[in-house]
Amino acid sequence: MNIDEGFRNHVDAIFQPLNKISAIHKLPEPGKFSEILKEFSVKMSSSTSSVTWNINQQIASYFGTAAVEVWLRGVHSFLISVSLTEVSPIWASVSGYYSSHYSVRGIAHLLGYFNLFSKSQTVQLQRNGGRYSCVFASKPGGKNGGEHKLYWILVKRNPIFASDPIFTENDQSIDASDIGHRNFANYMDHLFIFPNFHPLDEKALKNRIERISKISLNDTPIPRRSSFPDVDYVQLIAYHRIISFRKILDEILGNKNKFWKAYRNPDFSSKYMDFQLANSDGLTPLK
Repeated sequence: MNIDEGFRNHVDAIFQPLNKISAIHKLPEPGKFSEILKEFSVKMSSSTSSVTWNINQQIASYFGTAAVEVWLRGVHSFLISVSLTEVSPIWASVSGYYSSHYSVRGIAHLLGYFNLFSKSQTVQLQRNGGRYSCVFASKPGGKNGGEHKLYWILVKRNPIFASDPIFTENDQSIDASDIGHRNFANYMDHLFIFPNFHPLDEKALKNRIERISKISLNDTPIPRRSSFPDVDYVQLIAYHRIISFRKILDEILGNKNKFWKAYRNPDFSSKYMDFQLANSDGLTPLK
Protein backbone atom coordinates (compact mmCIF):
# COMPACT_ATOMS: atom_id res chain seq x y z
CA MET A 1 0.00 0.00 0.00
CA ASN A 2 1.53 3.28 -1.11
CA ILE A 3 -0.15 6.26 0.50
CA ASP A 4 0.14 9.24 -1.81
CA GLU A 5 0.59 12.82 -0.65
CA GLY A 6 -2.96 13.83 -1.59
CA PHE A 7 -4.57 11.15 0.57
CA ARG A 8 -2.11 11.81 3.39
CA ASN A 9 -2.95 15.54 3.44
CA HIS A 10 -6.69 14.80 3.15
CA VAL A 11 -6.72 12.48 6.17
CA ASP A 12 -4.44 14.73 8.19
CA ALA A 13 -6.78 17.67 7.56
CA ILE A 14 -10.03 15.95 8.56
CA PHE A 15 -8.44 14.71 11.79
CA GLN A 16 -6.96 18.10 12.67
CA PRO A 17 -10.05 19.35 14.60
CA LEU A 18 -9.97 16.10 16.58
CA ASN A 19 -6.48 16.71 17.90
CA LYS A 20 -7.65 17.92 21.28
CA ILE A 21 -8.70 16.19 24.46
CA SER A 22 -12.24 17.60 24.37
CA ALA A 23 -12.87 16.04 20.94
CA ILE A 24 -12.21 12.53 22.23
CA HIS A 25 -15.30 12.45 24.42
CA LYS A 26 -17.58 14.69 22.36
CA LEU A 27 -18.40 12.45 19.42
CA PRO A 28 -21.47 13.14 17.29
CA GLU A 29 -24.66 11.55 18.60
CA PRO A 30 -25.80 8.41 16.75
CA GLY A 31 -27.13 9.42 13.34
CA LYS A 32 -26.00 13.05 13.70
CA PHE A 33 -23.73 12.97 10.65
CA SER A 34 -26.43 11.44 8.45
CA GLU A 35 -28.94 14.04 9.64
CA ILE A 36 -26.56 16.88 8.80
CA LEU A 37 -25.94 15.48 5.32
CA LYS A 38 -29.67 15.00 4.73
CA GLU A 39 -30.19 18.70 5.38
CA PHE A 40 -27.90 19.45 2.44
CA SER A 41 -29.38 16.77 0.20
CA VAL A 42 -31.81 17.66 -2.56
CA LYS A 43 -33.88 15.44 -4.82
CA MET A 44 -32.01 14.72 -8.04
CA SER A 45 -33.78 15.26 -11.35
CA SER A 46 -33.06 13.65 -14.70
CA SER A 47 -31.09 16.76 -15.67
CA THR A 48 -29.12 16.97 -12.42
CA SER A 49 -26.32 14.48 -11.87
CA SER A 50 -24.85 16.05 -8.74
CA VAL A 51 -25.09 18.98 -6.35
CA THR A 52 -22.20 20.53 -4.42
CA TRP A 53 -22.46 22.26 -1.04
CA ASN A 54 -19.79 24.00 0.98
CA ILE A 55 -19.32 22.64 4.51
CA ASN A 56 -17.19 23.63 7.47
CA GLN A 57 -14.18 21.81 8.90
CA GLN A 58 -16.17 20.41 11.81
CA ILE A 59 -18.57 18.57 9.49
CA ALA A 60 -15.61 17.37 7.42
CA SER A 61 -14.10 15.88 10.58
CA TYR A 62 -17.15 13.62 10.90
CA PHE A 63 -15.78 11.56 8.02
CA GLY A 64 -12.87 10.81 10.36
CA THR A 65 -14.95 10.03 13.44
CA ALA A 66 -17.32 7.89 11.34
CA ALA A 67 -14.35 5.97 9.93
CA VAL A 68 -12.87 5.21 13.35
CA GLU A 69 -16.24 4.29 14.89
CA VAL A 70 -17.11 1.84 12.14
CA TRP A 71 -13.60 0.32 12.32
CA LEU A 72 -14.20 -0.25 16.03
CA ARG A 73 -17.36 -2.12 15.02
CA GLY A 74 -15.14 -4.23 12.81
CA VAL A 75 -12.78 -5.07 15.67
CA HIS A 76 -15.73 -5.92 17.92
CA SER A 77 -17.35 -8.08 15.22
CA PHE A 78 -14.06 -9.93 14.79
CA LEU A 79 -14.02 -10.82 18.49
CA ILE A 80 -17.60 -12.06 18.21
CA SER A 81 -16.74 -14.14 15.16
CA VAL A 82 -13.75 -15.78 16.82
CA SER A 83 -15.72 -16.49 20.00
CA LEU A 84 -18.38 -18.30 17.91
CA THR A 85 -15.95 -20.35 15.81
CA GLU A 86 -16.79 -23.72 17.27
CA VAL A 87 -20.31 -23.21 18.60
CA SER A 88 -21.86 -21.49 15.58
CA PRO A 89 -19.98 -21.59 12.26
CA ILE A 90 -22.96 -19.83 10.66
CA TRP A 91 -22.81 -16.79 12.93
CA ALA A 92 -19.01 -16.88 13.02
CA SER A 93 -19.21 -16.49 9.22
CA VAL A 94 -21.75 -13.67 9.33
CA SER A 95 -20.08 -11.65 12.08
CA GLY A 96 -16.68 -12.25 10.47
CA TYR A 97 -18.02 -10.87 7.21
CA TYR A 98 -19.25 -7.75 8.98
CA SER A 99 -15.84 -7.30 10.53
CA SER A 100 -14.41 -7.12 7.01
CA HIS A 101 -17.21 -4.89 5.76
CA TYR A 102 -16.79 -2.39 8.58
CA SER A 103 -13.04 -2.12 7.93
CA VAL A 104 -13.67 -1.54 4.21
CA ARG A 105 -16.40 0.98 4.95
CA GLY A 106 -14.05 2.77 7.37
CA ILE A 107 -11.43 3.11 4.63
CA ALA A 108 -14.10 4.47 2.27
CA HIS A 109 -14.94 7.13 4.87
CA LEU A 110 -11.25 8.02 5.12
CA LEU A 111 -11.25 8.45 1.35
CA GLY A 112 -14.15 10.89 1.79
CA TYR A 113 -17.17 8.79 0.85
CA PHE A 114 -20.46 8.32 2.69
CA ASN A 115 -23.53 6.39 1.62
CA LEU A 116 -26.65 8.44 2.43
CA PHE A 117 -28.96 5.45 2.43
CA SER A 118 -32.28 7.21 3.09
CA LYS A 119 -31.75 9.50 0.09
CA SER A 120 -30.19 6.89 -2.24
CA GLN A 121 -27.25 9.24 -2.70
CA THR A 122 -23.49 9.11 -2.32
CA VAL A 123 -21.59 11.93 -0.68
CA GLN A 124 -17.99 12.72 -1.58
CA LEU A 125 -15.86 15.07 0.47
CA GLN A 126 -13.63 17.46 -1.46
CA ARG A 127 -10.95 19.75 -0.11
CA ASN A 128 -9.50 22.81 -1.78
CA GLY A 129 -6.90 24.42 0.40
CA GLY A 130 -8.65 25.06 3.71
CA ARG A 131 -12.14 24.87 2.24
CA TYR A 132 -14.40 21.84 2.15
CA SER A 133 -17.36 20.82 0.07
CA CYS A 134 -19.55 17.76 -0.36
CA VAL A 135 -20.73 16.47 -3.72
CA PHE A 136 -24.10 14.73 -3.56
CA ALA A 137 -24.87 12.36 -6.42
CA SER A 138 -27.52 9.75 -7.15
CA LYS A 139 -26.27 6.37 -6.02
CA PRO A 140 -25.64 3.85 -8.82
CA GLY A 141 -28.47 1.33 -8.67
CA GLY A 142 -30.61 3.56 -6.43
CA LYS A 143 -31.86 1.75 -3.33
CA ASN A 144 -30.65 -1.52 -4.87
CA GLY A 145 -27.07 -0.25 -4.97
CA GLY A 146 -26.33 -1.17 -1.36
CA GLU A 147 -23.30 -0.29 0.69
CA HIS A 148 -22.02 -3.88 0.59
CA LYS A 149 -21.20 -3.23 -3.06
CA LEU A 150 -20.67 0.53 -3.09
CA TYR A 151 -18.02 0.94 -0.41
CA TRP A 152 -16.01 -2.07 -1.59
CA ILE A 153 -15.92 -0.80 -5.19
CA LEU A 154 -14.93 2.72 -4.09
CA VAL A 155 -12.00 1.32 -2.12
CA LYS A 156 -10.88 -1.25 -4.69
CA ARG A 157 -10.97 1.21 -7.59
CA ASN A 158 -8.91 3.77 -5.73
CA PRO A 159 -5.29 3.67 -6.98
CA ILE A 160 -3.97 3.25 -3.43
CA PHE A 161 -5.81 -0.06 -2.98
CA ALA A 162 -6.32 -1.30 -6.54
CA SER A 163 -3.32 -3.64 -6.47
CA ASP A 164 -3.83 -4.83 -2.89
CA PRO A 165 -5.29 -8.35 -3.11
CA ILE A 166 -6.99 -8.26 0.30
CA PHE A 167 -9.46 -5.74 -1.11
CA THR A 168 -12.01 -6.84 -3.71
CA GLU A 169 -15.16 -5.51 -5.38
CA ASN A 170 -17.16 -8.02 -3.34
CA ASP A 171 -18.67 -9.74 -6.36
CA GLN A 172 -21.28 -12.21 -5.14
CA SER A 173 -21.46 -13.99 -8.50
CA ILE A 174 -18.11 -15.76 -8.04
CA ASP A 175 -17.18 -18.55 -5.64
CA ALA A 176 -14.38 -16.73 -3.80
CA SER A 177 -16.53 -13.88 -2.47
CA ASP A 178 -16.95 -12.37 0.99
CA ILE A 179 -20.55 -11.42 0.43
CA GLY A 180 -21.28 -14.62 -1.49
CA HIS A 181 -20.11 -16.65 1.51
CA ARG A 182 -22.14 -14.44 3.89
CA ASN A 183 -25.25 -14.76 1.72
CA PHE A 184 -24.86 -18.54 1.78
CA ALA A 185 -24.83 -18.41 5.59
CA ASN A 186 -27.82 -16.07 5.68
CA TYR A 187 -30.11 -17.40 2.99
CA MET A 188 -29.27 -20.99 2.05
CA ASP A 189 -31.83 -23.54 3.22
CA HIS A 190 -31.12 -26.83 5.00
CA LEU A 191 -27.67 -26.01 6.31
CA PHE A 192 -28.11 -28.08 9.47
CA ILE A 193 -24.90 -26.91 11.17
CA PHE A 194 -25.68 -26.87 14.89
CA PRO A 195 -22.73 -27.96 17.06
CA ASN A 196 -23.29 -28.47 20.77
CA PHE A 197 -23.19 -25.07 22.42
CA HIS A 198 -20.43 -24.27 24.87
CA PRO A 199 -19.00 -20.78 25.47
CA LEU A 200 -15.42 -20.17 24.42
CA ASP A 201 -13.20 -19.26 27.35
CA GLU A 202 -10.95 -16.21 27.32
CA LYS A 203 -7.77 -18.21 26.97
CA ALA A 204 -9.07 -20.07 23.89
CA LEU A 205 -10.22 -16.79 22.34
CA LYS A 206 -6.83 -15.18 22.84
CA ASN A 207 -4.98 -18.25 21.55
CA ARG A 208 -7.04 -18.40 18.35
CA ILE A 209 -6.49 -14.71 17.60
CA GLU A 210 -2.78 -15.15 18.24
CA ARG A 211 -2.71 -18.09 15.83
CA ILE A 212 -4.56 -16.02 13.18
CA SER A 213 -2.09 -13.16 13.58
CA LYS A 214 0.90 -15.47 13.05
CA ILE A 215 -0.29 -17.20 9.89
CA SER A 216 1.94 -16.20 6.99
CA LEU A 217 -0.05 -16.00 3.78
CA ASN A 218 0.95 -16.75 0.22
CA ASP A 219 -2.53 -16.56 -1.29
CA THR A 220 -5.32 -14.17 -0.43
CA PRO A 221 -7.79 -15.93 1.90
CA ILE A 222 -11.10 -14.90 0.36
CA PRO A 223 -13.80 -17.25 1.71
CA ARG A 224 -15.46 -19.57 -0.82
CA ARG A 225 -19.10 -20.60 -0.94
CA SER A 226 -18.02 -24.05 -2.07
CA SER A 227 -16.02 -24.45 1.17
CA PHE A 228 -18.74 -23.23 3.51
CA PRO A 229 -18.38 -22.77 6.40
CA ASP A 230 -15.01 -21.30 5.47
CA VAL A 231 -14.58 -19.69 8.88
CA ASP A 232 -10.76 -19.73 8.88
CA TYR A 233 -10.63 -17.65 5.71
CA VAL A 234 -13.42 -15.34 6.89
CA GLN A 235 -11.47 -14.52 10.03
CA LEU A 236 -8.05 -14.37 8.40
CA ILE A 237 -9.09 -11.83 5.79
CA ALA A 238 -11.09 -9.83 8.35
CA TYR A 239 -8.01 -9.59 10.57
CA HIS A 240 -5.85 -8.40 7.67
CA ARG A 241 -8.38 -5.70 6.78
CA ILE A 242 -8.55 -4.52 10.39
CA ILE A 243 -4.77 -4.18 10.39
CA SER A 244 -4.79 -2.32 7.05
CA PHE A 245 -7.12 0.38 8.37
CA ARG A 246 -5.01 0.77 11.49
CA LYS A 247 -1.79 0.98 9.50
CA ILE A 248 -3.22 3.76 7.33
CA LEU A 249 -3.94 6.01 10.28
CA ASP A 250 -0.75 5.02 12.09
CA GLU A 251 1.32 5.96 9.04
CA ILE A 252 -0.47 9.27 8.46
CA LEU A 253 -1.23 10.41 12.01
CA GLY A 254 1.27 8.44 14.08
CA ASN A 255 1.09 9.39 17.75
CA LYS A 256 0.49 13.05 17.09
CA ASN A 257 -3.31 12.96 16.91
CA LYS A 258 -4.98 12.68 20.31
CA PHE A 259 -8.23 11.27 18.92
CA TRP A 260 -6.65 8.39 17.02
CA LYS A 261 -4.23 7.73 19.87
CA ALA A 262 -7.21 7.26 22.20
CA TYR A 263 -9.00 4.75 19.96
CA ARG A 264 -6.31 2.77 18.10
CA ASN A 265 -6.09 0.22 20.94
CA PRO A 266 -9.71 -0.36 22.00
CA ASP A 267 -10.20 -1.21 25.65
CA PHE A 268 -12.67 -3.96 24.81
CA SER A 269 -10.09 -5.88 22.75
CA SER A 270 -6.91 -5.16 24.68
CA LYS A 271 -6.91 -8.51 26.53
CA TYR A 272 -7.22 -10.54 23.35
CA MET A 273 -5.37 -8.95 20.45
CA ASP A 274 -2.29 -6.84 19.86
CA PHE A 275 -2.87 -6.03 16.15
CA GLN A 276 0.32 -7.77 15.08
CA LEU A 277 0.61 -9.54 11.75
CA ALA A 278 2.94 -12.07 10.18
CA ASN A 279 4.81 -10.89 7.11
CA SER A 280 2.54 -11.17 4.05
CA ASP A 281 4.93 -9.97 1.37
CA GLY A 282 4.22 -11.59 -1.97
CA LEU A 283 0.53 -12.09 -1.23
CA THR A 284 -1.28 -13.03 -4.42
CA PRO A 285 -4.99 -13.11 -5.29
CA LEU A 286 -6.82 -16.43 -5.31
CA LYS A 287 -7.76 -17.57 -8.80
